[in-house]
Amino acid sequence: MEEQKVIMAANLERELAGAIDECHADKKFVLVDETTERLCLPVVGGFECMQGVETIVIKAGDEHKTLDSLSHVWSELQRMGATRHSLLINLGGGMVTDLGGFAAATFKRGISCINIPTTLLAMVDASVGGKTGINFGELKNEVGVFRNASSVILDTVFLQTMDRENILSGAAEMLKHALISSREMLAEVMEAECPSSSLLERNVAVKQRVVLEDPTEQGLRKALNLGHTVGHAFESLALRRGTPVLHGYAVAWGLVCELYLSVVKTGFPVDVMRQVVGYIIEHYGRMDITCNDYPQLLELMTHDKKNTAGRINFSLLSDVGQLCLNQTATQQEIEEALDFYREGQ
Repeated sequence: MEEQKVIMAANLERELAGAIDECHADKKFVLVDETTERLCLPVVGGFECMQGVETIVIKAGDEHKTLDSLSHVWSELQRMGATRHSLLINLGGGMVTDLGGFAAATFKRGISCINIPTTLLAMVDASVGGKTGINFGELKNEVGVFRNASSVILDTVFLQTMDRENILSGAAEMLKHALISSREMLAEVMEAECPSSSLLERNVAVKQRVVLEDPTEQGLRKALNLGHTVGHAFESLALRRGTPVLHGYAVAWGLVCELYLSVVKTGFPVDVMRQVVGYIIEHYGRMDITCNDYPQLLELMTHDKKNTAGRINFSLLSDVGQLCLNQTATQQEIEEALDFYREGQ
């Protein structure tokens, strides 16, 4: 997989026009959800380069990142005459870029797509790195492919459309990137109320470096799953309950558990763990779970794609920026981490 082309837009119209021209598309389509249709499509809809672009709308929310929504996108592309030389512009958060990227990767065996992430979470995580997919069987991102968008265009103008909860959701992935990078970035992320373009660009660069070295998650890229083994279990449990949570919140809660495991298993500094956990509890609270939920959470963790030979794998740290990949933990250790999440700090 070649290096992802990520553009920090100084002029969104100019950058988008250039990205569209590079695709040499016969037909152009834009995928939005009901929220980004209302809040974000008007930002780009009047651009000259967007004239004649057909709009495809799906329902908003991760609970709609499903086979039914994917089928709707395929059907609309087919109905409106898309060919293998057409272009799909994904304008939205991570749900839209994940699902739209998967739709583009599979329709006619692959058409071009451009990602314009409109949430902080999508800017720093979902839209960059070539992971696409949908949820399936109550499991997060169970079906998908690796395929880069032709371009990813980042513009902080879209952050003005976001509420505080969604800013925090994206900040959790920035926190993760900082933890695998440096103490300086970690301090900067925890101090920032809303990320600057500079911090956003440097944060995305952390992910790009990892993805370029390991595009299909055979080794180093597993570092990007810090917080996600437990986090995805929290997220899937919330879906089962019919009370979905924002992805970044689940990742933040997963970080609490996995930093605890990092202290116990790989010697992560206790003082740094407590500082980060305090930040997370203050900003994200806790998901309401009891020890009766542990069997479900453990069962959900067994479906994590990093697992090998039936063992639950974790990406842990021995210090900020010091990775310990392919770590395992006993059921008792995982339950102790969940106990710490519920009661400790």
